[in-house]
Amino acid sequence: MNARSGTGPEPGEQRRVQLYAEAGMAGAVLFVSVFTIFGWLSPGYSPTRMFVSELSLGPNGWVQILNFVLTGALLLVLGVALARHFSSGAASRAGPALIQGIGLCLMASGPFTTDPSAMFDQRSAPGIVHGIFGALVFTFAPISCFVFYRRFRRDPAWRPLAGWTLASGVVLALGVALLRLSQQNGSGLFEWKGLVQRIILVTFMAWIFAVAARLRRHRGGAGDGNYG
Repeated sequence: MNARSGTGPEPGEQRRVQLYAEAGMAGAVLFVSVFTIFGWLSPGYSPTRMFVSELSLGPNGWVQILNFVLTGALLLVLGVALARHFSSGAASRAGPALIQGIGLCLMASGPFTTDPSAMFDQRSAPGIVHGIFGALVFTFAPISCFVFYRRFRRDPAWRPLAGWTLASGVVLALGVALLRLSQQNGSGLFEWKGLVQRIILVTFMAWIFAVAARLRRHRGGAGDGNYG
């Protein structure tokens, strides 16, 4: 327990954490909803063989670019709430930092449009930058689950999410490996790379939503674990 656990957080601070948690919930829903609906409405776009980032191409690409930026900003805010809540102990630093890192990478990747996934051995400067930030997002995602699992399995208040968190980390790690394989020309998964990526993104955003929703319901002292 920390020094504040006996009295609990100030009402204003608790409300800020709840608002930031709601921002994280909104970010998860926003990101998946936009790329799903926008994909359906985009002629010639295939969600199974094309990446989410390819929605940024074309005259209406600003929709997905804005989706990246807004979602990243909302995850950045969620990271602040997690840092305030988990003030000490396992995952108190690395966990929130990873979520904030993902948020920053999403925001940074948005303005740099990707190259078409079917294009090989020819990369534009914006496409390379987008790819770097995207690689960081897909690297940080499973790591963040494993980092928070260390905390959740020990914290009675968060233990209900421990199993889901571990499972999400495993699915994400395997998904990233398959995604790398699917990007190779001639791979049997090449025509399914968009679907593989969506499984990763939906899994991660569902986990983000669950964590943010539980944080929003928190009523105890920050980081004390004495709540359900």
